[in-house]
Amino acid sequence: MTALRLLTAAAVLAFATGASATSFVYTTDTTVGAFKGTSDITSDISSSFSDDKIVRAARDDAASFVASAGEVRGAQLEAALRHIRGQLPQLAASDMQLAQAILTL
Repeated sequence: MTALRLLTAAAVLAFATGASATSFVYTTDTTVGAFKGTSDITSDISSSFSDDKIVRAARDDAASFVASAGEVRGAQLEAALRHIRGQLPQLAASDMQLAQAILTL
């Protein structure tokens, strides 16, 4: 009976370890994927709009937007978001991602 209990405990431990490792892999893949998406957006914005007056004028509004977690939306940021989406209609980015990209300019 003791051997059966030890075997059962070993099987449960092996299963738990495998599930934990799998969870870690999924979490890591999700985090890296999100970072890569934000990095790609920042790269697209930086290369396209680094000298754009409308986008550069929105830096203070973008900082307020990011710092307030999206609660404060200034007029210059709104104009910059419309301008960016007009110039890059294929860009699928949230307002927060675009504001963060503006801050990197």
